[in-house]
Amino acid sequence: MCGIIACKTHSPSAAYLLTGLRRLEYRGYDSVGIAVRTAGGDVVRMRTIHRIDALERAVDDWDGAAFGGVGIGHTRWATHGQATEVNAHPHVDCTGRISVVHNGVIENAEALRRDLASSGHRFATGVDSEVICHLVEQRLALTEDLLAAVKGAVVALEGPWAIAVLEESTGRLVVAASRSPLVVAHTNVGEFAASDITALADWVDEFQVLEDGDVVELTGVNGWHDPDKTVVTPALARFIWRAGDSGRMGHADFMSKEIEEQSECVARVLDEVGDRISTGALWSDLGLQCFDRVRVVGCGTSLNAGHVIGNVVRLLGGLPVTSTVASEAGGSVFEPGTLMLAISQSGETADVLNAIVDDAAGGSPLLALVNNPHSTLARRADAVMTCSAGPEIGVAATKTFTCQIVAGVAVMISALVAAGRLSRTAADTLVDDLRRLPDRLAGAGSVAECIVPALADELVDASGFVFIARGVGLPYAAEGALKLKELSYRWAEHYPAGELKHGPLALITRGTPVVVVDDGSPKLATNVSEVRARGGLIVSVGPLGSSIPVVDGPAAPWGPIESVIPLQILARSLAIALGHDVDKPRNLAKSVTVE
Repeated sequence: MCGIIACKTHSPSAAYLLTGLRRLEYRGYDSVGIAVRTAGGDVVRMRTIHRIDALERAVDDWDGAAFGGVGIGHTRWATHGQATEVNAHPHVDCTGRISVVHNGVIENAEALRRDLASSGHRFATGVDSEVICHLVEQRLALTEDLLAAVKGAVVALEGPWAIAVLEESTGRLVVAASRSPLVVAHTNVGEFAASDITALADWVDEFQVLEDGDVVELTGVNGWHDPDKTVVTPALARFIWRAGDSGRMGHADFMSKEIEEQSECVARVLDEVGDRISTGALWSDLGLQCFDRVRVVGCGTSLNAGHVIGNVVRLLGGLPVTSTVASEAGGSVFEPGTLMLAISQSGETADVLNAIVDDAAGGSPLLALVNNPHSTLARRADAVMTCSAGPEIGVAATKTFTCQIVAGVAVMISALVAAGRLSRTAADTLVDDLRRLPDRLAGAGSVAECIVPALADELVDASGFVFIARGVGLPYAAEGALKLKELSYRWAEHYPAGELKHGPLALITRGTPVVVVDDGSPKLATNVSEVRARGGLIVSVGPLGSSIPVVDGPAAPWGPIESVIPLQILARSLAIALGHDVDKPRNLAKSVTVE
């Protein structure tokens, strides 16, 4: 992990690489580097364990031969080997002829390393990606053609990978992918490849997605070259980049901007699908059969959104729902009539992709809920529902969470109507409630911005937090605890409020912050009393009279979604008070392409 870019451009490539790498920052990284061919025919590598600003300064300070138009770049999130400059990409072979950037994991790297070392290859790092350089080097001893060498080399690789290979002597650039995303684009400024289309947003509005096993050369002429004609050129896809997607637009950080955007994003989702919910058309248009039960698969924030969606199916349709952590999906038993709902913001989450393989999914129809309709998960699913949140730059998910909920709830309500399990009249009432959400989210943001930052200042010395809720409020307590952990680096655990007396009350001492997501459950007051009796500090998010009064009216089947805004603001405010980078929390990545 975590992101690669390669280009063959008509002007110096370094500027394009740096811009693309900045677009990839949101995925999270702990080192960054480029390899650029100079006008003199050499390849210069620059790497750093600092931010892209440091790499940009190194490029500006370069006083050697002018940079040419061919280069590769990488942001790394360490999986094999520590985050050091030596371990940073690009990596090279024994001679320096071949430079490689790689996204993914080579699962058989150690076995390949032993074989290559026994053949005389010298390794500079313990990083799995380095074996690719030496495999290509080995194949070049048999053929002088880079494209053929890469095709031969990747046959030995096991696991998900996407690579770009630069040859110093010729300036040739070959890219390949298997089970890891890679897109290519031909533009009027040159040819590009990247693990994420957002890296190319400044120059690209059409692109193509490599299929598993594709190996092609960026020629700088036609954008897609395979002389053996073994690769079918995929169809063009279009990419729309809104002007405000790449900038903070006056906000101190992207997280602040993306929290504020949630009401607008939810309105956009409802504008796209609202008229087709209560008719059942939203579901019917997907081409899937009706179902008798649902299995939700996801990780982290996406799984929390899945719990909300599952509650709606259970409460409105009376259907059984199972939620599964994707990394633990192996061995799941599927019953007939099951719909598998796989949720991933990026659509590239390795754990989710592994959970949907045919033998694991039991042949169940698969509906993907993603923010990227061109992602691997979307391409492998039987049908796709996009959450239309737009690019999310902050590593900690905010607007994708709310958009996943609204899109997922919309399609499930529509499915229940199509199956005759919910009347159109009832669905119309639910859709009316959904259409009020943008205003409610905006109002919650206004209230929270006035109250939460000062509250966070009071809690800055707390070593840990407990989040509690009941029923439909519980997924929001889980998401609030996750956000606080991600950003503040304080421990935070969530529990069903009724479980406090079965163990978690041992955590409560005088002053322990207990965040209560109040959905109006009458039993919740007793649980809050239990905390107060032990000296816990109650911070309630709920209706009028709460510490943060943002929930308007009785809880809907999807729960008190307004509560997520102050929970996000609390995590952000606390992190800022502690001096943390809220856009790039430590040790975390946005697109988690390893298991």
